[in-house]
Amino acid sequence: MKWKNATFGMMALTASTALVLAGCSSDGGSNGGNGDNGGNGAEEGYEIAFVQGVAGDEFYITMECGIRAAAEAAGATVEVQGPEQFDPTLQRPIVDAVVASKPDALLVAPTDVSAMAGPIQAAADAGIKVVLVDTTLEDPSMAVSQVSSDNVGGGAAAFEAIKAANPDGGKVLVVSVNPGISTTDARAEGFEAAVAEDPNFESLGVQYSQNEPATAAQIVTAALQRDPDIVGIFAANLFAAEGTATGVQQAGRSGDVTIVGFDAGPAQVQQLRDGIVQALVAQEPASIGEQGVAQALAALEGEPTEEKIQTGFTIITNDNIDGEGGEAAYRSSC
Repeated sequence: MKWKNATFGMMALTASTALVLAGCSSDGGSNGGNGDNGGNGAEEGYEIAFVQGVAGDEFYITMECGIRAAAEAAGATVEVQGPEQFDPTLQRPIVDAVVASKPDALLVAPTDVSAMAGPIQAAADAGIKVVLVDTTLEDPSMAVSQVSSDNVGGGAAAFEAIKAANPDGGKVLVVSVNPGISTTDARAEGFEAAVAEDPNFESLGVQYSQNEPATAAQIVTAALQRDPDIVGIFAANLFAAEGTATGVQQAGRSGDVTIVGFDAGPAQVQQLRDGIVQALVAQEPASIGEQGVAQALAALEGEPTEEKIQTGFTIITNDNIDGEGGEAAYRSSC
């Protein structure tokens, strides 16, 4: 089932994106290059840097695949780096090094809404075209575009999946990453708002796993000991979902606690097939990457850009895992 924003439709790659990609090929462009930073120019192929939120995450790997495909179609080159943990203290030196290398464009997933503002502003000040992908900043004004999922809508959809499995209501819990991350904060916000509108459900709030599956497992095991009547848990990202499933298993509650995970890596898809997780909210990371490249190339060519783009998501269950649900699952390599 595909969803988008409040109407839960599906956003496709726009025609303007395709035109930008076609118009920014390696032998095109009357501008001859990025005049702001003396970059390589369209004739030699633009250089695009992609700084992930965390290395090794299938969400960002799938986004990288979309970026590489779009860049190749436009005759551009791509360099990809990411911190070993979703941590601004680890991401900042990577962004600083990228700025020093002076690519034409930077696609970056900020690991904190405020702590990453300085280094990303430095990129923009250096004449690098900045596109924020997935996550954003408190003040994103230095970016030519922001491309992300409808995270509030995704959180609300996660609650609807729990509600469908537990029509009589009950207690629910959110396991997130860290406070201050725009995307996961928005997912929790959408989930909590949806819970608040249904008197049959009680929220136990949001707990944070620091992006560590083992920590998420500990949180869930302890929560189920305190509140054995929990009926559903929303895990706000891939690692939180993996740990939540482990915690439910360790508590001996598999089958009677509904787990809805955000993201759809291979391990989560297997957990869905095994009945450990009941639903997954899959984003469109490849599309985010493709549209991020399109916006960067538009800015480099002096064309209009879109300030904010939201992509849709797919709810994956065992009913559609072998159809459109399976097609929405993330990749572990390009």
